[in-house]
Amino acid sequence: MKSRIAVVVMALLLALYLVLVGQRSVLFVLTGEPVAVAIGVALIVLPIIGAWALTRELLFGFAAERLGRQLESEGGLPTDEFPARPSGRLDREAVDEAFPAFRTAVEEAPEDWRPWYRLGLAYDGAGDRRRARAAIREAIKLER
Repeated sequence: MKSRIAVVVMALLLALYLVLVGQRSVLFVLTGEPVAVAIGVALIVLPIIGAWALTRELLFGFAAERLGRQLESEGGLPTDEFPARPSGRLDREAVDEAFPAFRTAVEEAPEDWRPWYRLGLAYDGAGDRRRARAAIREAIKLER
């Protein structure tokens, strides 16, 4: 629940920032000065890109959470207990040892979203966020 509150707070802060930047960009454009108009136009693009990125990330988070709940209700979440460091992060060596099983499951059923989601969890446990997000995006795509 804490992570959800943090996401909402950060999204609201980013939305506020985007609104303020958008407002300033309009004020720049309204001055009529060529340099200020150019700055204003550039600043108009930034809130559009920011809003697009925020929307994309929120949709990804909601979809990943929905798949996680579905997999949990099916009893399909990995049950392996990995040792954790004092920081709370999983011991990378222990995750790396279990990783081939997740990769093999994806290779055996490449059209099933469940092994892809589990692979994403394994990548996340190993600290590879880029591959974790890619695997979970693939799971989302396959589930649709």
